[in-house]
Amino acid sequence: MKGTPETPQCGFSRASVQILGLQGVDPDKFAAFNVLEDEELRQGLKEYSDWPTIPQLYLQKEFVGGCDILMAMHQNGELSKILEEKDVLVPSEAPKEPEAPKEP
Repeated sequence: MKGTPETPQCGFSRASVQILGLQGVDPDKFAAFNVLEDEELRQGLKEYSDWPTIPQLYLQKEFVGGCDILMAMHQNGELSKILEEKDVLVPSEAPKEPEAPKEP
């Protein structure tokens, strides 16, 4: 991405981070690299994925897509399925059993 999740340096990077947050991605299972600090990394990613734009999302070393693909997958529900399959979401808490009313 351009920048960091805390301080994205372009609108597409910001949108991608927001989508991942809305989806409930566990920050402990998320790594980001600022391509603005490393031109070799930036060009290498574009060649590796054969995708011309940054940011790029990879799940378990597999290229998913750029911001436009993330947005489309988010809107059609596909992203939530793949994130769940890859086990990268914050674990949900088990619902608590309601307490029985106390008698006087």
